[in-house]
Amino acid sequence: MKLTIYQVDAFTDKVFGGNPAAVIPLQDWLDESLMQKIAMENNLSETAFFVKTDDGYHLRWFTPQNEIDLCGHATLASAYVIKNFLEPHIQEIQFTTQVAGILKASAKEGLYTLDFPARIPEPCDTPQNLLESLGVTAVVEVLKSRDYFVVLPSEEAIHNLEPDFNLMKELDAFGVIATARGRTADTVSRCFFPGTGIPEDPVTGSAHCNIVPYWSEKLGKKELTCLQVSQRGGELFCAVKGDRVLMSGKCVLYMSGEIILNQD
Repeated sequence: MKLTIYQVDAFTDKVFGGNPAAVIPLQDWLDESLMQKIAMENNLSETAFFVKTDDGYHLRWFTPQNEIDLCGHATLASAYVIKNFLEPHIQEIQFTTQVAGILKASAKEGLYTLDFPARIPEPCDTPQNLLESLGVTAVVEVLKSRDYFVVLPSEEAIHNLEPDFNLMKELDAFGVIATARGRTADTVSRCFFPGTGIPEDPVTGSAHCNIVPYWSEKLGKKELTCLQVSQRGGELFCAVKGDRVLMSGKCVLYMSGEIILNQD
């Protein structure tokens, strides 16, 4: 069996920037254990698989260790693949997902826009090992949704983080989002998911389901420019629309090829 695979750098217009995702179009679903093995072999933060349906595409995402409930950059990369290689005349793509419901993506003049649900972080108790795992003592606020959401006092504090990933793995959350108000952008962030095999995610669309509504309220504006200041870095152009978050970015193809699976 042969499968076509694309590797796309998302939320960037330059190869080696943004967040790389593997995208694998399927005719029919593979066994879940096989998709997990493929994601492990790819060893990227996410591998996206999708199957064409009557009303769009059914989409699933896998880290090297497990299937996850929501992923922004691999959805953006999937939209890029559909638009450029499968359905070049399509303007809006509807993705059906197992947990996150209906997600939409649109393409216009090389910019891809995701329509995702907002995830409002809520007040929570602060575990002592949360701050220790980030190596910080001064924080503005600690909240939680799927992930711990830590607001730091400055962009410099975000750049200076030196996380302890072993300690972070012990937390009772999927991951940790650290964010602050930016200097040249409205917000900056870094995101960590060591429990899923992703110590630091280069650019995290799902995290901006939290970041954008939070900073929209704090800054009193509906449209935000967001930078994720990982080593690879990425830029997102975002907006709040009711209970939805719109995230726009560019993509660039790094590689395409074939997966060859020997049948026993």
